[in-house]
Amino acid sequence: MLDFDLDFQYGIETRVLKQAVRRNLKRFEGDDFLFEVTKDELSRSHFVTLNKARGMNIKYNSFAFTELGVAMLSSVLHSDTAIEINRNIMRAFVAVRQLLQNPVIHEVKELQNDVNQLRQYVDDILADQNEINEDTRMELHLLQESLAELQVSNKPNKQRKPIGFIKPSDNV
Repeated sequence: MLDFDLDFQYGIETRVLKQAVRRNLKRFEGDDFLFEVTKDELSRSHFVTLNKARGMNIKYNSFAFTELGVAMLSSVLHSDTAIEINRNIMRAFVAVRQLLQNPVIHEVKELQNDVNQLRQYVDDILADQNEINEDTRMELHLLQESLAELQVSNKPNKQRKPIGFIKPSDNV
């Protein structure tokens, strides 16, 4: 990120940001923290024209910060925003370290094992349910066959003797 983008993020002026960097150059040694961008790289267009508004043309080389440089810059600046950004960066480092110590892969494997156990359990329950349904179907079929046999085997009705009290006839 460029210094004039970061000054907005940190809520300070660009000159204050550059001053803090220059006062702490040992913290930013090497190209992996920051490097200077030339005026030609930033201020000129293809037509080599200057902007007409006052203060719109870049007079000094800008600093370009890498992610390491942004982290270091948040520890050099003394604004409340810089302190909050530095805290968040430290929390991110701790979160990454914890992630590396306890890889998600183990948790994913545990979840896969749990899902496989649940699938097996559900398959067993469904298989038992199918067996019960099959047994019930067989019993219903046997009942239907028995009823059909009973209907066929009924003999024609013959005269039966009436059961119960026989009323004496008046003629006797």
